[in-house]
Amino acid sequence: MDVRNTESELMDFRVRVWVIGVVVMLLLGVVWARLVVLQVVRHDAYAERAESNRTAVVPIVPNRGQILDRNGVVLASNYSAYTLEITRSKVENLEETIDQLAEVVEISQRDRRKFKRLMEDSKSFESIPIRTRLSDVEVAKFAAQRWRFPGVDIQARLFRSYPLENVGSHIVGYIGRVSQKDKEAIEEWEDAANYRGTEVIGKLGIEQSYEKELHGQTGWEQLETSAGGYAVRRLNSRPATPGDSIVLSLDIRLQKMVEELYGNRRGALVAIDPRNGEVLAMVSKPTYDLNLFVGGIDTENWAMLNESIDRPMLNRALRGTYPPGSTFKPFMAIAGLESGKRTPDTTIMDNGSWTFGGHTFRSGHPNGPTNLRRSIIKSSNVYYYMLANDMGVEAIHDWLAPMGFGQLTGVDLKGEVRGVLPNQEWKRNTYKRPEQKKWFAGETISLGIGQGYNNFTILQLANAMAMLANHGVKNKPQLGLGRVDAVTREYQPLPRDAAQPMGYKASNVEAVRSAVAAVTVEGTARGVFMGASYQSAGKTGTAQAVGVRQNEKYNASRLSEYQRDHSLYIAYAPVDNPTIALAVIVENAGFGAAAAAPIARRVMDYWLLGRYPSEDDMAAMRKGQASTPIGPSRNANDIPLPGETLPLAGLPVHPLPDYRTDGAAAAVAPSGPVEVEED
Repeated sequence: MDVRNTESELMDFRVRVWVIGVVVMLLLGVVWARLVVLQVVRHDAYAERAESNRTAVVPIVPNRGQILDRNGVVLASNYSAYTLEITRSKVENLEETIDQLAEVVEISQRDRRKFKRLMEDSKSFESIPIRTRLSDVEVAKFAAQRWRFPGVDIQARLFRSYPLENVGSHIVGYIGRVSQKDKEAIEEWEDAANYRGTEVIGKLGIEQSYEKELHGQTGWEQLETSAGGYAVRRLNSRPATPGDSIVLSLDIRLQKMVEELYGNRRGALVAIDPRNGEVLAMVSKPTYDLNLFVGGIDTENWAMLNESIDRPMLNRALRGTYPPGSTFKPFMAIAGLESGKRTPDTTIMDNGSWTFGGHTFRSGHPNGPTNLRRSIIKSSNVYYYMLANDMGVEAIHDWLAPMGFGQLTGVDLKGEVRGVLPNQEWKRNTYKRPEQKKWFAGETISLGIGQGYNNFTILQLANAMAMLANHGVKNKPQLGLGRVDAVTREYQPLPRDAAQPMGYKASNVEAVRSAVAAVTVEGTARGVFMGASYQSAGKTGTAQAVGVRQNEKYNASRLSEYQRDHSLYIAYAPVDNPTIALAVIVENAGFGAAAAAPIARRVMDYWLLGRYPSEDDMAAMRKGQASTPIGPSRNANDIPLPGETLPLAGLPVHPLPDYRTDGAAAAVAPSGPVEVEED
């Protein structure tokens, strides 16, 4: 045996043992270092993660606050119900599953359409209701066969309810499931964490504008969970705080009355308290049933609302724009006086037409020598043709814009449009072709009588009339009157912007106020207000829906309904101390005194005298066949408030007078046809 080979092998063995030992020591060192990191350096982080795996924090969504009118009538509330819901990611064959479910509980075609619409705005892992408001029997039937339907479950949900259905629908608005766009917007909010677990959000109207007040404070539960993720016990919790209730300045009985007066006609009315900007009524006709949106609207009803030629989803008071016609004249008169282009005694000759640049502008009928007062009483077009020409388009814009025309009023509803109060810059920015961008002097003339490019909302007209009623002091219109604390149930008024004096000369304002007050006594609205026990101020207006050639006379019978002139009226009352100002339009209904003014008369009779139209009067008004009230009026206090009423301490309710105890108010105005003078 070779000794040298043996020693070499021993040496190699020792080296291998030493290398292995070093490797083992290094590995032990790595393990030891890792243990130090896990047990010492990152102990707190891993301990917290382990605890989170053992516990879960579940948000508790609060009950949504109610919406009430100024008398405490409930306009929006909540109810709880069971829903049958499907999580698509857990279902293999969706259509087959729905068909099998329909054998257990009733699932209508409307339910299926609604479900498909909700799928478009939802993720596959989200739970979507296929049936709402399950009965106890249906819940029991499904529970017995729950094992057959993986991905389908029953949930207890809180649903929104609109007890008055379509009354005030454009104002109240509705809620809907939180869309991806909503989620992105919520992430930018300071209180985004408060919306964890929230599935619905205000989409329109007051529901949208006062979302954060109505939502409430989200609570939470900390639950201990098993390895399988099931809750074992509750460790801690904080209850959710319901949302505050919002009280509106609307008188919903007045709102409902006006909506009924319109019947099937289209239009809008806004009534404001000129002393503070409170919106008393904001009507847009036609309306729609808000309950169609509870739980998600189905495709058929959505198409019906959006494709109707009457456009029921359009809030005509807030988003509909119209030429104001002659209702624009009192505000042009103020501009003429303030700009120095006219005095109250400036007199022009109204021969029934006026020619400028070889073009004759028609007026309807001659009024002879006409000053400012007569121009409003007789609704002289010639007077305002000449005034517009003397002022020019830029001055008209600069004087009328501060009154709110072509501007956002700032009302507490989203989606308000500006309308158009034109000037040269507006035209340059609006039209594309160079020849269209130029402003022509003849275009200024039509602006003076509220035609041409002028297009305003009924809210803007009502707000301007409220400013005139308030002696040249403007208030921002507001629907939110106060809030009721969800915990203390105490009523607190909502903040309101300070009044804004326009800075007009008092004698100029009073000259125009005197003229509009005479309209109901000796002017175009005298027939409608015959027999009224109060004096109101007003101005009729007729606005073209389509243009008529200069040499062609307007003939409503030759036009389709949707091409006929609009009927407008603006007013305030009582003249000496106004408590209500309004603007009203009845689309395609002709002269202002024929359709719009009679509605204004009923609103003022209600607010000032506590009078509610008789059944015969209501029926005639719905058809547009009444001027002065027909038959003995009813006492408004005898007409029940629609829906449930919650008595609220501290609510500044406007008490309606009992007209039966007031001799002057009890007189019934003569009924029958009266002469209607064209404005």
